[in-house]
Amino acid sequence: MRDNPSLKGKSIAVGGSPQRRGVVATCNYEARKFGIHSAMASATARKRCPELIIIRPDMEKYRTASRQIHKIYQRYTELIEPLSLDEAYLDVSECEHFAGSATRIAEEIRGEVRRKIGITISAGIAPNKFLAKIASDWKKPDNQFVITPEQVEAFVAILPVKKLHGVGKVTANKMKRLGINTCGDLRKFEKEKLQKYFGNFGERLYQLSLGIDNRPIQTDRIRKSVSVENTYAEDLLDMNSCLKELPDLREQLSKRLENISPKYDINKQFIKIKFHNFAQTTVEMVSQSTDMNNFSSLCKEGFARGNKPVRLLGIGVRISPKELLSIKSEHPEQQNTIDQLSLIPEEL
Repeated sequence: MRDNPSLKGKSIAVGGSPQRRGVVATCNYEARKFGIHSAMASATARKRCPELIIIRPDMEKYRTASRQIHKIYQRYTELIEPLSLDEAYLDVSECEHFAGSATRIAEEIRGEVRRKIGITISAGIAPNKFLAKIASDWKKPDNQFVITPEQVEAFVAILPVKKLHGVGKVTANKMKRLGINTCGDLRKFEKEKLQKYFGNFGERLYQLSLGIDNRPIQTDRIRKSVSVENTYAEDLLDMNSCLKELPDLREQLSKRLENISPKYDINKQFIKIKFHNFAQTTVEMVSQSTDMNNFSSLCKEGFARGNKPVRLLGIGVRISPKELLSIKSEHPEQQNTIDQLSLIPEEL
């Protein structure tokens, strides 16, 4: 939309072709009105909105914009935790701009990104990461929302539990059966009872229901895997057809690994197979390389589990840092009062 103004106001998605089993990576707000969302099959999206314009991804363009945005962030703080190309947490508790006002800082960042890069950003301002993330989604698009420390208790009390990270459909349905619809409802349960119903997640739910999140900003994110995959326009009918695709996938994986820090070690190889009936399996083995013979063995094992035509094939490696980082806040007593921003560029 930024680079082609004629697209403004039209329903647009970024993704693969409907004729080639493409999938929607993201879409604009005009498209979302039709119920289109990420991970939806492009063919389904086109049925919901016949006028939908589907554009192929341009990852290098997105990376360039992301780098430009992060340079703007760095003018205000060095404490930046990237979540993806288009989202990050900023700890601005020590920022001296605008007398330390996180609200004013967010306004200035959003304005500068709009002027210099030509895209919009939504921001959430709150005392911790959990609430900043919630706030960043509250008034999208191109807006910001503030939750002050004084507002936390009342805001979280009416917050639907489905907004909590980690609460999927299964957990949400279980909560509904227990009469839990909001965080206020969660507070009525003792911590021990929540642990009984939800296991280790119960402790986290109890903390979130009170608006507590003591996680510090992590400026160095640890990657756990690197992978590539391909959805084929026509099914791979047998195992030999799958094996023939492995060299190309391995080449793509090797290129992606070139961009990974040498501080990481490979500790496993894995292969992912999705059959034509959408059944899916993943097979992995301990390894310190991207050995082709290992990928071939994994492919044979995975294919035997379904023994059906394959629509998607992927390979990858599990990785770990050579030296694990220990990140600890120097002022843990301030963790509930620091100002954090969660900023999301909306048309990357």
